[in-house]
Amino acid sequence: MRRLPALVAVTALAGFGLVGCSASAASSCPTPTDDAIASVVDAPGEVGTLPTVSVRSPFVPSAAGTATLIEGDGPRITTESQLALVDVTVFDAASGEELVATPYNADVATATPLPRLTQAVPSLAPLMQCVAEGSRVAVAIPGDDLGAQGAQALGVAEGDGAVFVFDVRKVFLPAADGADQYNADSGMPSVVRAPDGQPGVVIPAGDAPTEARSQTIKKGDGATLTADSSVVIHVQGIAWGAETTFASTWKNGAPGQAKVSVLPPAMASALEGQTVGSQVLIVVPADQTEQDQQILQAPADKALVYVVDILGTVG
Repeated sequence: MRRLPALVAVTALAGFGLVGCSASAASSCPTPTDDAIASVVDAPGEVGTLPTVSVRSPFVPSAAGTATLIEGDGPRITTESQLALVDVTVFDAASGEELVATPYNADVATATPLPRLTQAVPSLAPLMQCVAEGSRVAVAIPGDDLGAQGAQALGVAEGDGAVFVFDVRKVFLPAADGADQYNADSGMPSVVRAPDGQPGVVIPAGDAPTEARSQTIKKGDGATLTADSSVVIHVQGIAWGAETTFASTWKNGAPGQAKVSVLPPAMASALEGQTVGSQVLIVVPADQTEQDQQILQAPADKALVYVVDILGTVG
């Protein structure tokens, strides 16, 4: 058995890489069911441990589909850009031969980010919709849908389809889902949101604050962050008076992850003590942005505004 190639194998979300759905939408998300796939794939064993998988071959999937083999009870994947950590074993559908697999380590932090896999095989993304954390699912993709890049990365023979057996180890929020908070502070920017939760910043007329300031815009009810927390966040960063962002995980397609203590100082201070599900507005004066310039390529000599969505913690 070989490991996933570098194109799709990422064993951690190390570093702060700049690389959203309502509760009602998640609750109405149906469990993926494809009886044809379930009838040819067996994968006993506990989720999170290397399964003993058998694929009754030859299996030539006529259409892509997903079958839930073990259903979890955690949060569901409700958007294609949502971060989930998975383990996966991949098989040649025609021969049943095992092609590649991730390590299935006990530490969920070493599991593979799903967006890295969907970059190599884009047709995977819609097939993971509505899968819940804690689930094991089988996904079948015909050869025509794998694409040349995906087939080459996986080692699938030309024209053959592939069967993926996913263990969904962790699903993060797509956007902050906490309760809206009232803030009476004057001189601070205001935040508007698109339907998917992506924030926009409205900067008031006048000068930026001369001291670092923060507001809790949404208050989540999840775990409380400490300096040592490894946090997954969406970040929107804009310079005071600018019209475009200098940093945006939303535009880059996936959230970032870092230990709170290694974030720029004003951001780290504002996030410590916050809870998962919260959205935080932060203003950093121009003379306190040296670390922001180094870590997030922020512009020099400008006050900075951040909107941070706290999506979850790792470990």
